[in-house]
Amino acid sequence: MGKQSWKPGTLIYPLPAVLVSSGATPEEYNLLTVAWTGTVCTNPPMCYISVRKERHSYDIIRRTGEFVINLTTEELARATDWCGVRSGRDVNKWEAMGLTPMANDHVAAPLVAESPLSICCRVREVVELGSHDMFIADVVGVEADDRFIDEQTGKFSLERARPIVYSHGEYFSLGKMLGHFGWSVRKKTTKKRR
Repeated sequence: MGKQSWKPGTLIYPLPAVLVSSGATPEEYNLLTVAWTGTVCTNPPMCYISVRKERHSYDIIRRTGEFVINLTTEELARATDWCGVRSGRDVNKWEAMGLTPMANDHVAAPLVAESPLSICCRVREVVELGSHDMFIADVVGVEADDRFIDEQTGKFSLERARPIVYSHGEYFSLGKMLGHFGWSVRKKTTKKRR
């Protein structure tokens, strides 16, 4: 088995393709597609997004100090891509894509009502990095769509939500669950005979 040596690059793929909503008032609400996002810390719960300074949402998030990370689905794939290639300076992305801004009790920025899971964030720190600035944020609330909550377990069903991911300029849907945390070392139980 051989390996090729490539120049340095950010090849940690796939990544979640999310819609980040921002704005303190309906007149400035905006959407931004982001793949540079992830978890920073569990306790306290923290996430990050990395955004180019020239993006319309950058100044809104920098000024308000808030944003919402909205997970996307196969149904939202077109809107996710479209909101990443159009500017909120030129068009109202909510109206153009038929998306619904929804108020929440955590931040002024709206949720995307059509998203299965929305993570409300308050900026803790902005780290200037180069092509992107990283907004490190505290998670101040999470809103989950009832349609994707398993009635027996109360858990969020990722499989039913059918999320999408981004890899090298392409979008993919996620497949089936392969196991759960710790399944590789879990001891097998044997059924007792009666």
